[in-house]
Amino acid sequence: MSALKWQGWLVGLMGLAGLLVFAPLGLYVWASAGASAPRPRPDVRVTSCRVDPASHRVAATVEATVGERGEGSYVITVEFRDRRTPGPGTRTSQSLVRVPGLTPAAPSYAEAIGPPWPPGTTPWCGVAGVETG
Repeated sequence: MSALKWQGWLVGLMGLAGLLVFAPLGLYVWASAGASAPRPRPDVRVTSCRVDPASHRVAATVEATVGERGEGSYVITVEFRDRRTPGPGTRTSQSLVRVPGLTPAAPSYAEAIGPPWPPGTTPWCGVAGVETG
């Protein structure tokens, strides 16, 4: 074989190797270009935790505020316990609250209704999680 023929094969193999190395990188950059940054999580706090006298269920009022980039709908998980720090292996009751159309203009309020609460115990209510929804 002549030297030019070997050079042609070498250039072809180098091009194929470059394609195998840089094609996945190019696809990754192309695919991630359309992805937007995740929305910031809203500030959520429980403003009241009480036992409803009529139904004997625990109820929590939740306040959610958000910055300019965090507009949208959120699902908040509220947890109900009989003490602030649960013991090991303790199962707690939870309730989901949807806050639709949260905007930076004003805080949104929602009420989470929990299970029937035993008499003589004081409930503790807290935020267990926040997700976009």
